[in-house]
Amino acid sequence: MYAWGDDMSEWARPAAYSYKGGRSAKAKRKKAFEKSAQKGGRNYLNRSEPNMDLVSPFGRTLSTTSTTPLVVAVDVTGSMASWPAEIFDRLPLLYQTLSQYRPDLEISFAAIGDATSDSYPLQITDFAAGVELEDQLNAIYGEGGGGGGARESYELFAYFLLTKVRAPNAQRPYLIIYGDEGFYPEVSSSQLRYYLGGREKRNRDSVDVWKALSESWNVFHLRKDYGPHKDAEIEAQWAEAIGPERIVSLRSAERAVDLALGLVARGWGHFEDFEENLSARQPKSATDMIRERVSAVGDLR
Repeated sequence: MYAWGDDMSEWARPAAYSYKGGRSAKAKRKKAFEKSAQKGGRNYLNRSEPNMDLVSPFGRTLSTTSTTPLVVAVDVTGSMASWPAEIFDRLPLLYQTLSQYRPDLEISFAAIGDATSDSYPLQITDFAAGVELEDQLNAIYGEGGGGGGARESYELFAYFLLTKVRAPNAQRPYLIIYGDEGFYPEVSSSQLRYYLGGREKRNRDSVDVWKALSESWNVFHLRKDYGPHKDAEIEAQWAEAIGPERIVSLRSAERAVDLALGLVARGWGHFEDFEENLSARQPKSATDMIRERVSAVGDLR
C-alpha cells in the first residue's frame, strides 16, 4: 500500500528526490500519515456495497472553489480486473505529487459501471483534499459487473459532470478517465431520471455531450486494451468524442497513475520535477516509457 508522509524507503533511489513546499508542506504530510494510520487506511476492496450517502449521484450537484480541481474516473466493471484497486491504492502518491505544484488541489473520484446491468452504474465523491480523500474513496464499491457488450455507461458520467459539477474558479481543469470499453451512443433520458433525478424527457447524443464537456474540461482517456476484435472500434468512438490525441494507451496498471501524473504535471509546467520524482521511484525503463508517452501527447492546455 502506498503511504502518506515522507516514507520513501521502497523507492528505487529514495535520496534522489524531495517534495517541495518546505516545512509547512512536510508537516501536512506528516499529519496526513498520522491521521490515515488512526483511521485504518484505505479499504477499497473490503466493501460489499457503496456508501450511497457519500457517492450517490441522485439529486446531487458538486462544487469546488479550487482553481485546480481534478476528477479521476475509473471503470470498475469486471473487464478492468485489478486495475481499479491498483489505481486507488496510489491515492497518496497522486495527491502528494500534484499538490506540491498546486496547493489548492481538490480531487473527486468517480466509479463507472453499466446502467443496463449494474446496481451502481455511477458513483461519485465530493471534492476533497489531503487525507480526507480516503473517507471519500472508502465509500466507493467496485461492483465488478458490466454488460458484456464492450460498452459501459461513460456517457452517464459525462452528462453528470457537464450538468451537475461546478468549478467556477478553474479554467479547463483535468479529467482523467481510466477504462477499456466504449460508451452507449445516447444518454438515456430514463436513466438520467432514475439515476440522477430531474425531468429529462429526451435522449442526448453521447458524442455531443463529450464534445461539450471537453470545452470546459481537459479530458484524457487512459485506455486499457480490451481485445483485438474490438479495440479499433472502441478507440474510434472515443476519438470522435474527445479527439485522438486525448487517448493514451496503457499496458500496465502499475504505470496508470504515473502516466496521469505526467500528463497533469506537464500541463502545469512541472514535468521536469515530475521526471525527477519518477526516476527516484522507478527503474529507468519505467521513466523512459512515461516520458515517451507523455511527450507524444499534443497540446495539454
